[in-house]
Amino acid sequence: MLLFLSVPQPRPPGARTRAGAARVARWRRLRLQQLRRLRGLLRGLRGRPGTGSRRRGRMALCGQAAGAASLPSELIVHIFSFLSASDRLRASASCSHWRECLFYPALWPQLRICLRVSPAEQPRLEFLMRKCGWFVRELRVEFAAENYLSGGGGPGDGGSADAGTGGEEVEALQLSTRWLEVLRTYLELVLCVLVSIRNNRNLQKFSLFGDISVLQQQGSLSNTYLSKVDPDGKKIKQIQQLFEEILSNSRQLKWLSCGFMLEIVTPTSLSSLSNAIANTMEHLSLLDNNIPGNSTLISAAELERFVNLRSLALDFCDFTAEMARVLTDNNHVPLQRLSLLVHNVSVMHKSLDNMPNDEHWKALSRKSTSLRVYIMAFDIKSEDMLKILKPSIPLERIHFDSYITCVSGAIVDLISRQYDKFLTHFILMNDVIDTSGFPDLSDNRNEDPLVLLAWRCTKLSLLAIHGYTVWAHNLIAIARLRGSDLKVLEVTEESIDFDQGELADQDVDPVHNLIEQVSLGLGQPWHAVMDIESLSVFTEPNRHFYREMQSFSEDI
Repeated sequence: MLLFLSVPQPRPPGARTRAGAARVARWRRLRLQQLRRLRGLLRGLRGRPGTGSRRRGRMALCGQAAGAASLPSELIVHIFSFLSASDRLRASASCSHWRECLFYPALWPQLRICLRVSPAEQPRLEFLMRKCGWFVRELRVEFAAENYLSGGGGPGDGGSADAGTGGEEVEALQLSTRWLEVLRTYLELVLCVLVSIRNNRNLQKFSLFGDISVLQQQGSLSNTYLSKVDPDGKKIKQIQQLFEEILSNSRQLKWLSCGFMLEIVTPTSLSSLSNAIANTMEHLSLLDNNIPGNSTLISAAELERFVNLRSLALDFCDFTAEMARVLTDNNHVPLQRLSLLVHNVSVMHKSLDNMPNDEHWKALSRKSTSLRVYIMAFDIKSEDMLKILKPSIPLERIHFDSYITCVSGAIVDLISRQYDKFLTHFILMNDVIDTSGFPDLSDNRNEDPLVLLAWRCTKLSLLAIHGYTVWAHNLIAIARLRGSDLKVLEVTEESIDFDQGELADQDVDPVHNLIEQVSLGLGQPWHAVMDIESLSVFTEPNRHFYREMQSFSEDI
């Protein structure tokens, strides 16, 4: 609706005098310009929908078109600051001016990228890192795991060859072109990331996680496979040099985390850090069990420079008694988080003789009363775990992942007795092929170790089990013992078994009764895990450990 107002026209100044004729003409021209501007303003406000006008939805101010594209850059950046990263990308498609404002440094203090190792990702990564790599303050890059071997075969996947296949043909199947292309692409993506941040002096947090399905096949990556992609080792050497250059150029780095990254970190890498940066570093994570022989990524002498370290993550075989002594020195701040990876490959090539004894752990605990330890064990024998699990370790989280060696009930019982005051997370995974024969931890005893764990460890908040027999009545007992304090209880359907008496009762559905009783005990709806592939802790144990280690270290 339009409202028209009749306004008396004012008399032109000097209209009755000959001398005012020029002023009258000039006044009329100004009046006409004002009317044209008012007409344009009304047209812009109405928008005139459905008329097909070129100026639909735009507003004319002072005779000029004013739309979203003409907003000041400062205002666009301020609007972008309230949007998520995905919404910013969508909004930047409006016009070229908005695209220019998208990569304003204040909008991207953090950059977290999860990449598939695919050639299609390379141009996207190059574009993003070219825009943000030089100023980003927190960079976290993960290379997502996929089933690269499906349809093409890879190292250790020679099942399609028949019995008469020669050795050379089997090797050709194992070193398939597709798998080698994935490894080649992986090296290119790592190079792209490192090149883009080599001169970034604002970097404060730097985290890299390598795709374990690419880096390791059947436990370790043979140099034979890598030599097919990088015969002279130039790319690996270039990656190592770029990493050292980033460390040497850093001026504000406080968080450095590198896990399973194909020897990107060498025993001499940390020497590139200046003493000033090493003295202010708060978190250090070096996890790469591809290092050959007895060499370690960091020595006790090198650790002495990191006097402000509050969180540390290392291979267990690299954490020696001398390192524990260094961390208890008076010139070091108390260590609050310690994550240790115990891998069967490392245990086979390195000795456990130099690990800290119980007195060293007592000294560490006295130094820092808030010290908490997170341990992940890959296929470790029970006798080795008995050596590792010292009574004075303030163990808060433990994660067992087995493919060959199963965890015994004695180990579970030892953990529940020694770490009852600290333990909050207990994960027990066993990737067995024959699902009809899961090991039973109870060993025909009346006391089930898992029930005793729930009874003794009063702070237990997460329990995840797959590949071990969990009796239904014991599962109900666990839920009742811990109640609502047990926030996460994940047990796969195939791991649950029922007594013959429960199955013989025709009046009660044992599955329905289990779900009902466990839900009542926990105080929340509960169901067994039906699809094991939905559990990242099972399908991607390395990634799960790395992410949990990150959050474990950040929660100080």
